[in-house]
Amino acid sequence: MITAYAAKEPGGMLEKHTIEVGELGDHEVEIEVEYCGICHSDISMIDNEWGFSQYPLVAGHEVVGRIVETGSHVNSLQQGQLVGLGWHSDYCQTCYSCNTGDENLCAAATPTIMSHGGFANKVRANEKAVVALPDGMDAQSAGPLFCGGITVFNPLVQFDIKPTDKVAVIGIGGLGHLALQFLNAWGCEVTAFTSSEAKSDEAKSLGAHHTLNSRDSSEIEAAANQFDFIISTVNVKLDWNLYLSTLKPKGRLHFVGATLEPLDLGAFGLIGGQKQVSGSPVGSPATIAQMLEFAVQHNIKPHIETFKMSDVNNALAHLKSGKARYRIVLEKD
Repeated sequence: MITAYAAKEPGGMLEKHTIEVGELGDHEVEIEVEYCGICHSDISMIDNEWGFSQYPLVAGHEVVGRIVETGSHVNSLQQGQLVGLGWHSDYCQTCYSCNTGDENLCAAATPTIMSHGGFANKVRANEKAVVALPDGMDAQSAGPLFCGGITVFNPLVQFDIKPTDKVAVIGIGGLGHLALQFLNAWGCEVTAFTSSEAKSDEAKSLGAHHTLNSRDSSEIEAAANQFDFIISTVNVKLDWNLYLSTLKPKGRLHFVGATLEPLDLGAFGLIGGQKQVSGSPVGSPATIAQMLEFAVQHNIKPHIETFKMSDVNNALAHLKSGKARYRIVLEKD
């Protein structure tokens, strides 16, 4: 039996909830949750913003804990091992994406939230979706790397971002503050689009070499043809044609923030400079493992605030208020 905190209806307060889980699957592991990050995606699922939530819903997909039980056919992990679990808890393991190392693109992958997430004392997942923490990694702050961290790290691998590239980050929040750290350690010249002088100083402390005022269109216009790569972490509508103009020829505007409004982009802005627009989700288990090693080597950590698991409703309210700096992590009571 698993004890969890569940939403019983869209937008509802989380309540204590027990789950009868039955026998552990042959290829599953059971993880005792020590920490679980809170992501805006958890709020979207609790509130059914995306239209496919099922209730009672146990959110939480930035899990760190120790394996307390393994299935009979598990051979890659062992009891007592410190591990993490992200957005997916299982993959079909038979499709083209799974067979070519892109499990994160598996159309039949199981979201951790859809199979009871980490706002609980325990969580279960297929061993293929679970990644061991490397030696030297801080367990308390590691959870957000399994969603926010891999979301901004994955494009560096997928699109062959080079240390000589000039890159920019839109949105210095839960995702953006990690993107600045990763891109700086990658060797890039990093610019942050910020909305205030205070955020400018903070962005520089996180790894930005330069900042541009995102509320000053003339300042953005003056940066025309400057960047090889721009990563947008925001979920709001911006003047995307203006940002597109700051890309060099063959530059890429890449989205990891789930803006719900259609992108308003002029074709000539793309055609003239042979520019590219793309998006990506979280990464595969292999890329997550690579990211964790890179984070340890370069001392990259999410900036976190902590709440007890039993205080999850206040933690969610703090995230909704926009005052979190920058990620929230729940600790077991």
